[in-house]
Amino acid sequence: MQRVSQGRERPLTVHHLNQLLLVCSLVLLVAVAAVRISSRSGLPSLLVYLGIGIAMGQDGIGDIHFDNAELTQVIGYAALVVILAEGGLGTKWKEIKPALPAASALALVGVAVSVGVTATAAHYLINLEWRQALIIGAVVSSTDAAAVFSVLRKIPLPARVTGTLEAESGFNDAPVVILVVSFSTAGPVEHWYALIGEIALELAIGAAIGIAVGWLGSWGLRHVALPASGLYPIAVMAIAVTAYAAGALAHGSGFLAVYLAAMAMGNAKLPHWPATRGFADGLGWLAQIGMFVLLGLLVTPHELGDDILPALLIGLVLTMVARPLSVVLCLTPFRVPWQEQTLMSWAGLRGAVPIILATIPMVEGVEASRRIFNIVFVLVVVYTLVQGPTLPWLARKLRLGGDAEAADLGIESAPLERLRGHLLSVAIPDGSRMHGVEVGELRLPAGAGVTLVVREGKSFVPLPTTVLRRGDELLVVATDPVRDAAERRLRAVGRGGKLAGWLGTNGADTGH
Repeated sequence: MQRVSQGRERPLTVHHLNQLLLVCSLVLLVAVAAVRISSRSGLPSLLVYLGIGIAMGQDGIGDIHFDNAELTQVIGYAALVVILAEGGLGTKWKEIKPALPAASALALVGVAVSVGVTATAAHYLINLEWRQALIIGAVVSSTDAAAVFSVLRKIPLPARVTGTLEAESGFNDAPVVILVVSFSTAGPVEHWYALIGEIALELAIGAAIGIAVGWLGSWGLRHVALPASGLYPIAVMAIAVTAYAAGALAHGSGFLAVYLAAMAMGNAKLPHWPATRGFADGLGWLAQIGMFVLLGLLVTPHELGDDILPALLIGLVLTMVARPLSVVLCLTPFRVPWQEQTLMSWAGLRGAVPIILATIPMVEGVEASRRIFNIVFVLVVVYTLVQGPTLPWLARKLRLGGDAEAADLGIESAPLERLRGHLLSVAIPDGSRMHGVEVGELRLPAGAGVTLVVREGKSFVPLPTTVLRRGDELLVVATDPVRDAAERRLRAVGRGGKLAGWLGTNGADTGH
């Protein structure tokens, strides 16, 4: 950060702390307001946050001199853990399960193809040494989880497309990090098969730890009643971070571990789930804002001029050759239609992850590492500006619109430990087909019943003939043995109405 040029540095006082808090709060307020601007304009929010960081930097109005790549890398890793955890919590197993083979192929074989093609272009087109070219190829071959999660969840795409892209973005960070670290510390690997074995081992360790931690955490949260509902979101995020730490300490992939652990908990119907999702979503936004602003501070805009053309050339090869080639090679064996392959080729969004990874060679002291960082920064900004806003247009042109579904119920569960039961709070949204259904027509299993209805701020005990309406909130008490069955039935009625059982609509993830 900016330092005093003469004399001893002044000690931090309460006044300085107040100034720092004021600046941070103003930055957060501006960033939050920028979310609305980006959502209206269609621009990815990361560009707005990067712009805030650049404006605060040494070439901007803030004139803050920041060049600590190591600190940026540490904070970036921490932010990425939070972003992957938030993404995993929001990933639906029923959507991602059919896409796992294709997503795994893209995250492994697709990354290898992309690294090879991009590195070759960097070597021959802009005359980079092979070590530097391989670093750039590896850095930009990772799709960004934050960008993919934020963009795709606003577009009604087929479940297979969304599931494949989300799983790929959650999986491919791990092998790319291993490649970037290997190339940055030891240069090109002579025995490539040894590197493949190392990647496979680290992924296997990370996957095993992530699944184990997620399952154990879900079991504990479902069977132990915490004294306050606000502790559940904190516990969920703590478990996700534990998965990352355990995976990293075991010499596995911590990024894969945190994503799988969060996904396991996100599909386990935990208590107070809406509150947990809201908390995780807020933390994810905070992590993105802090990470992008810090990356904007690290860049020096007046040094980017000479690297704009090389970045555009590498980005053009990556977007128009490497990414489509990797998609075709990986997805053709799974008989994915060409329309979906085209969309997934264009949806290989890059964001903060490549920029964070570009700090690794800077920390390791690789020659021309600053140029690598500048090229990656320009590439990410330019092609995110191009790809993000045009993705909905391309989806419409390819006629890849998702099927319209009834709005899902918001069900929050609180365990009643002494009574060996659960209190389910069910919110009926506007698009739910539970509107117009009588309480008796819910046909809840024996051991579960609607005890209270809250409507327009007033609560009453319903009769079997009480007609439910959109906007109602129901309090349902269910015993332990029928808790899951009651929730499945409520979701089934929310999607299919009173005839859900006969129409084949159910509330389970994989079947009735």
